[in-house]
Amino acid sequence: MNFFYEWRYYSLGSDEYRRYMDKTFSDNIPRLVQINGIVALLAFLFMVFPILVESNFLKARFYLITSAVALVFLGISHLVSRLYKQGKHFNKYFIYVLITLYYLNIIFMGIYLGVWANPGHLAVSFMCILICALFVFNISPIYYYCVTLCAVILFIVCAVLVKPFGTWSIDVTNAIFAGFISLFFGWQIIKFRISSSSTVGKLEKERNKYQDQSTVDELTQLKNRRDFFQTFQRFLVNYRQSDNFLCVAILDIDFFKNYNDHYGHPQGDECLRALGKAFAGLKENMNIYSARIGGEEFALLWFEKEFSHAEIVADKVLQLVRDLNIKHEKSNIAPYVTISIGVHVIRCGSTSETQILYDLADKALYAAKSGGRNRVVISS
Repeated sequence: MNFFYEWRYYSLGSDEYRRYMDKTFSDNIPRLVQINGIVALLAFLFMVFPILVESNFLKARFYLITSAVALVFLGISHLVSRLYKQGKHFNKYFIYVLITLYYLNIIFMGIYLGVWANPGHLAVSFMCILICALFVFNISPIYYYCVTLCAVILFIVCAVLVKPFGTWSIDVTNAIFAGFISLFFGWQIIKFRISSSSTVGKLEKERNKYQDQSTVDELTQLKNRRDFFQTFQRFLVNYRQSDNFLCVAILDIDFFKNYNDHYGHPQGDECLRALGKAFAGLKENMNIYSARIGGEEFALLWFEKEFSHAEIVADKVLQLVRDLNIKHEKSNIAPYVTISIGVHVIRCGSTSETQILYDLADKALYAAKSGGRNRVVISS
């Protein structure tokens, strides 16, 4: 039972195995284009040699058919590859059909080379072609074994029917031996591919985990100060040509110290989480980047086509916090939690000095707080 489990899932378990197959199966689409092109070229060359060397047009006709079939598969694979690059998703069974047709073409070409074209010679070429062909694609091991066994059985049957006893008996022995070698190395190669993919996947998850930990605020799940300045710099350098203005806003919760002193720090954390959740929704609804940059301070970044729209957006954010209706009995301006917002608006491409622009937005925030809080101040 353990052997069967390892044979099917290569010691990784069904979930890990399926993740590997889903991740790597798309690699088969461009490979179909490449390998069918190679087969078409080889079949064409095999067609030329009988004509030039032996003047054997009958043998050349078979290779012509093989080359034509490979060209048809090449055209289909190329079309599928183009559609896939454009975002079209294909059922994996459709791709398996294309791979199976490719294998059938290879198998019959190999049988012709090893049996029908040279009935008095040993068929070394067939198994070599087949084994090399099998290693090209990322396919399931069960499918791999089925193709290998079917090819070996077809070869043995054809060799027995066409070749004399002294030749086919050696061919059958070699075919069985080559089949076992193919199965063994196929097992090891697919196992290595899955293990490598699994290791890369785990390392990627660990990297993303540590990346998130270094750029995400644990309390609010918004981006933190470090990520804010990195994003700010990226926005300044790689601004969108279609937009005219970049807006940077600094937000501060009004009288948050009084809130913490009155309700306690656990309730203060809940207040920050609520605002963090509200600001996180700005990305989806208004395409606004948000971050918690320290304590009760938050920051926003967004692009605008018109300067006047910056104040409209800031007012919506102001109203968003009011609509949360978080009770704040110790506020001097409202019975609920409010914020003050300072916004600095710059024309895209005019500067890349993040600290200067941040300080200007912070001065606008100071002006909003000095002017009575619960308001927006715009500077430019």
